[in-house]
Amino acid sequence: MVDFVEEVEERLRAERYAGLARRYLPWVIAAVVATIVGWLGVWGYDAWRDRNIGQASIAYDKAMVELAGGDQTGAYNAFAPIARSGPPAYRALALMQQANIRLGAGKGPEALALYDAAAKAAPNQIFGDLARLRAAQVVMDTAPYAQIETRLKALVGDNHPYSLEAKEMLAMAKLQAGKAQEARGDFNALSLTLGVTPGMRARAQGAIALIDSGQAPLVGQVVRSAATLPPPSGAMSPPLDGAPPAQASDQTPAGNAQ
Repeated sequence: MVDFVEEVEERLRAERYAGLARRYLPWVIAAVVATIVGWLGVWGYDAWRDRNIGQASIAYDKAMVELAGGDQTGAYNAFAPIARSGPPAYRALALMQQANIRLGAGKGPEALALYDAAAKAAPNQIFGDLARLRAAQVVMDTAPYAQIETRLKALVGDNHPYSLEAKEMLAMAKLQAGKAQEARGDFNALSLTLGVTPGMRARAQGAIALIDSGQAPLVGQVVRSAATLPPPSGAMSPPLDGAPPAQASDQTPAGNAQ
């Protein structure tokens, strides 16, 4: 009798387990399939991204060779495909290189549009702020002070990698707009700020000396020449591993302006 009861209970448990399996098995299978599909999707995306980065790296290097050889038109055209559809980092760099070429040819409005496009395409703040700083430099001698101030103030802050350079350029813009005393205060604050380079501190102190001696227009002349200078070569190194471009601490657009 005991054996019979145990056998009945075992059959009931088996039927219960079979019912649960029939009920939940489709969900388990669907979950497994979704996991596999998701893994394959991630793997496929990574492979596609790595292939695109590799192709963009080769194309960017070829364009840089043409640029170094003095073929401005050929280099501009070589950067164009990367600027249209390259990976974000290379796309931003290609747009900035095209902007540099246009700026060197005296085509400021085209250069400005390309720098603004590079800022929008940038994958991170380092690339984006570099493009925005260069765009602000382009309009230093042509745009109203209010427009220059808006561009530069957006680059000032602890979370912005070119905050000190933006502050220096903003002080120069104030000086150029005839706001000599405001500019003097900014230069003085900059000279006392921790983290400024020796060159930046020397420029700030030199500007203060010129303002105090009544020769502020001389500083303004330097500011007006800033937009015609080429970018620092170190600031435009292609990031093969997604790292930010190499940049010397005193080779910024603001630094070159002096």
